[in-house]
Amino acid sequence: MSNNVFVLGLTDLQRGELATIRDADRCTFHDLLGYGRLVAQTRFDFEELLEQARRELAAHPGSVEALVAHWDFPVSVLAPILAAERGLPSPSPESVLKTEHKYWSRLEQVACVPEVVPRFTSFDPFDDHALEGIELDFPFWVKPVKSHSSELGFKVAGAEGFVRAVEEIRAGIREIGDPFDQALSHLDLPPELREATGRTCLAEELIDGIQAAPEGSMFQGEFAVHGVVDMYTDPETHAISRLDYPAGTVPERVQRQMADVCERYLRQVGYDNGCFNAEFMWDEARDKLWLIEVNTRISQSHSDLFAKVDGASNHEVAVDVALGQRPRMPHRQGGHAVAAKCNIVRTEDAVVAGVPAPEDVARLQEKFPETLVKIDVQPGDRLSGLAHQDSYQYILGVLYLGADDREQLVAHYHACLDLLPFEYDAVTGSGRAAP
Repeated sequence: MSNNVFVLGLTDLQRGELATIRDADRCTFHDLLGYGRLVAQTRFDFEELLEQARRELAAHPGSVEALVAHWDFPVSVLAPILAAERGLPSPSPESVLKTEHKYWSRLEQVACVPEVVPRFTSFDPFDDHALEGIELDFPFWVKPVKSHSSELGFKVAGAEGFVRAVEEIRAGIREIGDPFDQALSHLDLPPELREATGRTCLAEELIDGIQAAPEGSMFQGEFAVHGVVDMYTDPETHAISRLDYPAGTVPERVQRQMADVCERYLRQVGYDNGCFNAEFMWDEARDKLWLIEVNTRISQSHSDLFAKVDGASNHEVAVDVALGQRPRMPHRQGGHAVAAKCNIVRTEDAVVAGVPAPEDVARLQEKFPETLVKIDVQPGDRLSGLAHQDSYQYILGVLYLGADDREQLVAHYHACLDLLPFEYDAVTGSGRAAP
């Protein structure tokens, strides 16, 4: 008998990664709602998506054994609500929203892992006197309590930069903030959260260090980590440029500390029967660990990396947990010692005039077999108009590649970039200005 597994916003790439898991032949994977509605579309109504998902599931002629979420909000919150309604294994909606709401999550972190939490405060970006209530020294970060990736997140160096950042936040915060408020309405919020709506922002102390991300699961109260990924950032923009697996920049004892922090936090918020990934910074000089954030799902950015190194994508764990089975994950059974996801980026605004042709990609893959190339732009796109970009760079595409060691990995990355020609036309006016 085949298990009907519904994946919200299922893509062709994810279908390929799901095919790497054990017992994939015993599952039938169905798309729910579609990538276009859940991820590509920037404006949406949370309640409308929830009702449409209910209708699609009800119209399915067979049974529904599992619901899987691999995307950020709204997917991350839709899945546990739908699963709870059907009695399927899933984290509680409350535990997910506690984690998705950046301010609420920080409050919970202070309660259980205070030693890794940077100083922070919430503020209303529509308050002209908000800066007066922020007791942090410049520079510091500002960001909404909910956004896509690092969108509307800014490092501000002074009062003028704060004003510019707030202007951009005011213009864009409702896009995610309003539907996030719809999701929060499904809970009875504690008093300290009732004023911290989806239009609220967070100011956080600036932290520095080596960045890494453990990923794992909580299954029927049993905590596990199945891998740790290195996160390389651009020194000027602080944006993620490359992910490497397995992690090699952070000592084992620090990785164990990361795992301990994750477990204490997940137990604090009552998170169970779900996957997670978390982002940390380790200040090597001070031997100080900082928690950036916890996410309530596996990272799809890690999926091909696990497949290349361990022999199966991390979908293996996500599907097991969603089916109510103890998660299994092979270890170092893949064809590569290391693997990476490398962003193809540009920092200046432009109009895309040309992208790599199929023969360019074929030539690259002939030279570097098993390398995946994903181009996310097309001729005519203006980079500043792309959806879900962070505040300091534009992502044109992604490379997934494997190698025998890290030195070879980096060499292959740069060689691949040389084989992928992009062309641009200048635009009138300036691009993004960093606050």
